Amino acid sequence: MKPPASQAESPIVAFIGGGNMARSLIGGMIARGADPARVRVAEPVQALRESLQADFGVRGFATAAEAVAGATVWLLAVKPQVMRAVCGEIATAAQTAQPVAISIAAGITSRQLSDWLGGGIAAVRAMPNTPALLGAGITGLFANPQVDATQRDQAARLLDAVGRTVWIEDEAQMDAVTAVSGSGPAYVFLLAEALQAAGIKQGLPADTARRLANQTLLGAARMLTELDEPAEVLRRKVTSPGGTTQAAIETFEQGGLRDLVDRAVTAATLRGRELSAANDD
Repeated sequence: MKPPASQAESPIVAFIGGGNMARSLIGGMIARGADPARVRVAEPVQALRESLQADFGVRGFATAAEAVAGATVWLLAVKPQVMRAVCGEIATAAQTAQPVAISIAAGITSRQLSDWLGGGIAAVRAMPNTPALLGAGITGLFANPQVDATQRDQAARLLDAVGRTVWIEDEAQMDAVTAVSGSGPAYVFLLAEALQAAGIKQGLPADTARRLANQTLLGAARMLTELDEPAEVLRRKVTSPGGTTQAAIETFEQGGLRDLVDRAVTAATLRGRELSAANDD
């Protein structure tokens, strides 16, 4: 991860929406040394707003217009179906301030974000995933042509607070990012469910099956990320010829697991494109 910027060069950041992902990002920023006085959050729900203020020392506001005043980095963390309306409320301010606007809403394109803010706005489309809540996420990022090098770095620093980041140069690929990593944790949870159920069917107590499945997935994930070896290589290393693992792997292959995963990711990708299209005029 990049080291935190000094307070002298750090921008004022305004979060529009104070839900779980915004809370994780704010917490990550503060933990890495960000000045709470330079972090603002707009959250209409008073209890959420006061909780963020109490926990992190940031400044809370009831409206987006209040929060963005003086901020040069805007992080829009609202639901896709209300994004257009929220942008409309602060479009005039965007034209004056010319911030970098970062959206973490699924299905909202950088063009839509820029247009809804009045046009010509530096816009970054970001797709984090839920492990960001634990500081272990990964975020795909795309920047439109209006984003300069400084703004690109500011966006990356902000999202680096909750995990790794990867830049995508073709925005059309962001739907695939959503399908692989944005939705990906749910696929792993489904596998954990299936492993637990299978273990119970073989006679294991439910709690034992759950602990075995969950820790196995955690350990395997750490091997993938920390050993820096391809999944195929790791799989072969733990698959002894004629052994129990080979019997299971062959069953997966014969059952069409690869094709099923491919169809699932394709379906999620297509749904992402549909959501983007639905937000157009």
